[in-house]
Amino acid sequence: MNKISIPPYLNSYFPDSFNLKQHLQEFLHVDSETLNIKLEAGQGQMAELGHKDFDWEEATAFYREKVGEAYLFDLGAWHLASHEYIEDTLLLITDHAQGRVLDFGGGIGTHTIATALCPQVEQVIYCDINPISRDFVHHRAEQLGLSQKILFCQEIPPQETFETIISFDVLEHLPDPSQQLLQFHQILQPTGKIILNWCFFKGVNQEHPFHLDEPQAVDNFFKTIQSKFLEVFHPYNITARCYRKWS
Repeated sequence: MNKISIPPYLNSYFPDSFNLKQHLQEFLHVDSETLNIKLEAGQGQMAELGHKDFDWEEATAFYREKVGEAYLFDLGAWHLASHEYIEDTLLLITDHAQGRVLDFGGGIGTHTIATALCPQVEQVIYCDINPISRDFVHHRAEQLGLSQKILFCQEIPPQETFETIISFDVLEHLPDPSQQLLQFHQILQPTGKIILNWCFFKGVNQEHPFHLDEPQAVDNFFKTIQSKFLEVFHPYNITARCYRKWS
């Protein structure tokens, strides 16, 4: 099978996820060796923090106040190790993103940056409750010359609609992801598209203690997505799915 061609404007994704390591060093004021050590330990530190401090009743406060810089290292390690997988996710975004785009729970900003580079995209609203993540991605946007195309917020701006909504590795962190789907449906324009993934699984060894896996909540999620959205086929071997409004 032939490899799907990569748009020229995504060439800057290679070889380091839009200069991710360089941006982390600059933002955190660490040298390369220290950064590599922290990246290697990042996922284990997040799991430890989750086992010790995570409570679903305080989930928002956990991500806003307790994860700190640890989440940068956790996400950074994942993005650097999963380079080809994320490349296909970015290709899915570039196939469908247009107009004003909401990146809900944008993390370290890889998807926001790729979306902002798309010529058919007017503006990206990066939304994340973690202030350190927002500051970091703001730094990345400045370094990449994308400050004018990316706006930053803690919550979804009220009374706004979007032509595209993207949200990756977020829904499993919410106590009621079906309610988030309903909000997405409300703010998505009639001809808009939404690109999502999820992982309702705590891991083989409970390495993801902050992932939702409660059966009734998961059932409600799938009932909601099937009643409100219609899946749009894509050729990529990834967990992300693309949808348009159905009802």
